[in-house]
Amino acid sequence: MLTRHAIREKAFQALFALKSNPEAEREAIYRELLEVPDEESAVIPPYLEALVSGVSDKQAEIDAVIEANLTSRWKLSRLNNTDLIILRLAIYEMNYIDDVPAKVALNEALEIAKEFSDDESRKFINGVLDPVVEKMPAETEETNE
Repeated sequence: MLTRHAIREKAFQALFALKSNPEAEREAIYRELLEVPDEESAVIPPYLEALVSGVSDKQAEIDAVIEANLTSRWKLSRLNNTDLIILRLAIYEMNYIDDVPAKVALNEALEIAKEFSDDESRKFINGVLDPVVEKMPAETEETNE
């Protein structure tokens, strides 16, 4: 069973593949990423589908959040695909997934950047996401009762 972190990485890879080839079949991308042989039926983790579908469905709203947090020197069209997809994933989780605290989504984005990008990109992603986290309502601490 995949961890949420591993699922986020697979979602990043799927979104990257779909951005590169919008005509690609999502199921085929999932099968390849999950290393499922063609003759076997693929069990797609629900969270993977939720992330990929959610980012795709909410892309305009997510991109507006990204643009609002870019400095005047930057435009969305200037971002490389890796950074853009990482930002989209993080903002989707922050705004639309209730059980993921914003700080966790930020840290996960930085981990994905560490894996798929470079140090400069990590700093850039942190610089865009940090103000988003700051603007989020304060998260209450969960208590185990």
